[in-house]
Amino acid sequence: MKSLIFLLSITSLSAFAQDSTDYYYKIPEYPDSYNAGTVAARMVDGLGFRYYWGTVGLRAEDLDYKPSPEARSTAETIDHIYGLTNVLLNSTKRLPNDFTTDEEEELSFEEKRAKTLQNIKEASEILKTSTAEDLESYKIVFISSRGQSEYPFWNQLNGPLADAIWHVGQVVSFRRASGNPFNSNVSVLRGRLKD
Repeated sequence: MKSLIFLLSITSLSAFAQDSTDYYYKIPEYPDSYNAGTVAARMVDGLGFRYYWGTVGLRAEDLDYKPSPEARSTAETIDHIYGLTNVLLNSTKRLPNDFTTDEEEELSFEEKRAKTLQNIKEASEILKTSTAEDLESYKIVFISSRGQSEYPFWNQLNGPLADAIWHVGQVVSFRRASGNPFNSNVSVLRGRLKD
């Protein structure tokens, strides 16, 4: 009986690990139809796939790398991408981004990577079932000591989403410069490893 419980626990943990960190090993199958929500979700899935492969197997020296003293390190760039995915997910959940609290998570790189991938996956799942009217309600809301600002979902596309994709490209460039290049078998066009 103990063996069965142990096996079920391992299976459950494996399913969680697959769900949270390996989900974007390949890009999910595309939806049956085009609409505002499925197109936005596919863009988010493109970020997930690129982030998965851009960050898998990063070493301590890769995370510490920065191209110049003034630039962000790879680790700092990954922190920024994590923050951008929080903005994306909060928008789809209709939650504000409150910068008036001093709460800052202390996460390891692996924890941050898993949470970033989970944010991307969750936002994509919400978007896949969203209507055009839903997208109009997915505003970006920032609360800071200066007050509150609000932007429509359009700004999500050219702002946090495009910015996150941009920064994943930086991570890929940085890892190449630190001696740990991006897997050359990854096909971003097909969303999977080359045969």
